[in-house]
Amino acid sequence: MTYPFSTPNRVTKYEVIEEVPRRAMVIFAHPDDAEIGAGATAALWAANGTEITYVQCTTGSSGSNDLAMISDRIVEIRATEQRAAADAIGVGDIVVLDHPDGELDADRVFLGEIVRVLRKYRPEVVFTHDQNRTNGFQHRDHRSVGITVQDAIYPYARDHLHFPEQLTGGIEPYKVKHLFYWGTDQADVIVDVTDSVDTKIKALAQHKSQIPGLSFGSDMDLRMRAHHADAAKGYGFEYGEAFRRLTART
Repeated sequence: MTYPFSTPNRVTKYEVIEEVPRRAMVIFAHPDDAEIGAGATAALWAANGTEITYVQCTTGSSGSNDLAMISDRIVEIRATEQRAAADAIGVGDIVVLDHPDGELDADRVFLGEIVRVLRKYRPEVVFTHDQNRTNGFQHRDHRSVGITVQDAIYPYARDHLHFPEQLTGGIEPYKVKHLFYWGTDQADVIVDVTDSVDTKIKALAQHKSQIPGLSFGSDMDLRMRAHHADAAKGYGFEYGEAFRRLTART
């Protein structure tokens, strides 16, 4: 029996994104978040000529379960790991905003920093954390990044009377075309990452302090592949990376 207005077992069809932008930016809270959230898509696009910029918002200064570890040392370790991971992906610049791990506030100072990098690097597509995720715990820093990036894109980076002191030395207002959220409960677009999922795994394996034991064929590798394979079911390709997209009005 069916009921009016019911949608039993409805499967949402994602739009398959095939366009490759000239410039893209990944804005993330901690070292390794970029590869976890958008590593396969960033690697695919980089291999096809996209200029990828990373914006790392914290130093990762609290990212260790080793009771003998100190913050200065883990910052150094994670910086080295992040550069190696970015090189594997094909990233150019990494902008580090230098906020302490766990202390990131969605305030005007942080907003201005994000506005500045958007205006400077002028990405067509920005990837970041989805601050609206509710199906599970999410780090406070992730939520702060998500809401600040959305605000920075609209309206602050776009409008010249916001942070007008930045508009010197060739920096001008800028309008981002698309915002892609990872870790979302409501994905609506997907990228075929069959040719780049290996690169994502290789990049994540550089974060040895955070993801020990990740290698090709490991249990963790197989779980990640299963996640991407599940996203791709019904689309005619093996692996997919899904996002929630916001598109600016033209």
